[in-house]
Amino acid sequence: MATLDLNAISKSFGTAKVLHDISLAIKDKEFVVFVGPSGCGKSTLLRIIAGLEEASAGAVVIDGQDVSDAHPVDRGISMVFQSYALYPHLTVYENIAFPLRVQKLSGADLENRVARAAEILQLTDKLQLKPGQLSGGQRQRVAIGRSIVRNPKVFLFDEPLSNLDAALRGDMRVELSQLHRELDATMVYVTHDQVEAMTMADRIVVLNGGRVEQFGTPMELYHHPETKFVASFIGQPNMNFVPAKVVDTTGGLTVVLEGGYQVTLPVDTSTVKKGDRVEVGMRPENVDLGEEGLDISVKVLERLGGVSIVYGTISDGSRFCASLSGDARIQEGSTIKLALNAEDCHVFNMNGDVLRRQSAPELV
Repeated sequence: MATLDLNAISKSFGTAKVLHDISLAIKDKEFVVFVGPSGCGKSTLLRIIAGLEEASAGAVVIDGQDVSDAHPVDRGISMVFQSYALYPHLTVYENIAFPLRVQKLSGADLENRVARAAEILQLTDKLQLKPGQLSGGQRQRVAIGRSIVRNPKVFLFDEPLSNLDAALRGDMRVELSQLHRELDATMVYVTHDQVEAMTMADRIVVLNGGRVEQFGTPMELYHHPETKFVASFIGQPNMNFVPAKVVDTTGGLTVVLEGGYQVTLPVDTSTVKKGDRVEVGMRPENVDLGEEGLDISVKVLERLGGVSIVYGTISDGSRFCASLSGDARIQEGSTIKLALNAEDCHVFNMNGDVLRRQSAPELV
């Protein structure tokens, strides 16, 4: 397949700048996901790669060739959109074959390409049906099949699962991951769903306000978020952030959390001093019931069988979420103490930048 390099890509609509000097190097056969909230610029960036939008500055390089000025058809890419965009009057076979007929391809080569795509996507027995006779997931597979037959250098996906129900999205995530392994292709996938990003990507680009907040593997982003934004966006349920005051910077960072609980955290203290305000990030799955710790007023308790999700507040009224064992002895309206492991905590300054850990967990 191909490498994909973005060199200082910027995009403005009038006076509004929506992408700011984005540079990325995507490896051959890599599955990269662009993720971020609505309006962060991820779909615009994908459309620039596809040639459907023109960058205001910068270059798009595919397999070593600058394609910034090339027509979409000449870039060696294929794009799957949020809407299936199938022809309702054509069969599945003809929908998949359509781009090949546009290329004036016919005969055995066309038939072989369609048959191969249908086999990969488990559509062989659906080839004579029309889109109206298919489920949503099957229709999306037909749209993907139409991309496969073109043998592109790079596959682009723009939120292809957003129109499906939750159960079908889960099934399609698995199918797309299997498809990537079978095709051994370079794929770029846009979504606002961080679960899709975490479960499918080799590496994730977290975008915010038209800028790259962080680019790394799912577990790098989970264990080593570089900013508060990344920490809050990656992980489900979301990370908790508790205000704290620095009381000592020798032998680690000693802080007093909201509510009076004191803890020493193994992070670099070179950029903070005694009296500074920081925020301590704790993932819901990294806290547990204890004899001492943060006081949490339990507002809502969700029993999910294997886990119990606690939604409550700390002393200043800030929300706090904890993921505890399914049989945890807790009642709504009670106050509990949650112990935290200092090694699992993240510390952010008031600009939202992380204080680096002195030691780091091994990533898998």
